[in-house]
Amino acid sequence: MRHWLLAGIVAASVGAGQASAQLLLSANDNKMVLHNGVARTLREAPPDTLTVIDLASGAPRIRAEIAVPASVVGPPVSVAITSDERLALVTNNQQRDPADPARLIAGNTMAVVDLTASPPRLVATLPTGAAPAGVSINRAGTLALVANRAEGTVGVFRIAHGHVTAIGKVDIGPVSSEVSHVAFTPDGRRALVTRNGDHQVNVLQIEGERVVKLDRDITTGVRPYGLAVTSDGRYATVANIGRGSGDADTVSLIDLTREPYRIVDTVSVGQTPEGIQTGPDPRLVAVTVMNGSNKPPGSPFGGPGLVKLLRIDNGRLSVVSEAQVGTWAQGAAFSPDGRMLFVGNMVERDISVFRVGEDGRLSEAGPRLRLGGGSVALRVADRPR
Repeated sequence: MRHWLLAGIVAASVGAGQASAQLLLSANDNKMVLHNGVARTLREAPPDTLTVIDLASGAPRIRAEIAVPASVVGPPVSVAITSDERLALVTNNQQRDPADPARLIAGNTMAVVDLTASPPRLVATLPTGAAPAGVSINRAGTLALVANRAEGTVGVFRIAHGHVTAIGKVDIGPVSSEVSHVAFTPDGRRALVTRNGDHQVNVLQIEGERVVKLDRDITTGVRPYGLAVTSDGRYATVANIGRGSGDADTVSLIDLTREPYRIVDTVSVGQTPEGIQTGPDPRLVAVTVMNGSNKPPGSPFGGPGLVKLLRIDNGRLSVVSEAQVGTWAQGAAFSPDGRMLFVGNMVERDISVFRVGEDGRLSEAGPRLRLGGGSVALRVADRPR
């Protein structure tokens, strides 16, 4: 297997001082571009990449960038990292059609990256279901779940002794349900699955490596996509991306403290909330809002990309602050201490960096981080509590 290392990007060994590292990962797509509001596939382009960013010193620093297949199609949570920061998983929702390089077809693989190697290296490419999208790893670092968006299933993978192995699939719904993302609760005993095609969230029960879909369909807003669970396990937040028709879309709050789980609040956040993520502070939720930044020039619905911070207070959601980001913004991620927020910008091929104030206000915390591709997914490790 051949691996590419992009010259000039590697700043230091990720393996050295691994125990003290705090890593932010960005999966980057080089196949697609946005031209006058239309997503186009490039016939010839450099490889997609994975960027490894060290946050341990307080100032984010790019350590390495290696070639790993990635895709802007699907929720911007197509990368995950084990709690010990030894392995990364990256799904490839779309790949080039071998018969026509200018056309994309559903992918069916997930990359496994060894982050302890110097430089990090792609160690395995595993088969998945059709169009793998969101991926999550439990906090114990023993199990991964992958949403197969063009198959209606969730793939189950064992993680042990530095190896990742497919061990089964769970049927969620028909292909038209467009299973998009799956996220664990902090104790690893449940997971939630978004169904973008039919406006639902399903609940999975997990016992060891046995994963079972429960008989509970939670009705969300229009087209639930990304999903994140708070660090205390009390709530889950769902980004409902809507139809992309210029109307304001929503974020819903799911109460996980009562059985059966239920949506208890929904708030408007603007056009197309693409990425959503919680952080160490269980009260705060970050959501990226396209806000028409992906519309053609002159569109009456056009506007700058935004990131918004929402606060959870006694089962209610409210918007507390917002900041402008790049065009066609995708993923969001908090630093492990919750004091910084990062947003990936697809068109500008960089990451916006913000400081999170005590009151939840956002302020710029330095220059954007330049990448070797359009950022399509951001993630830090979910650490055991």
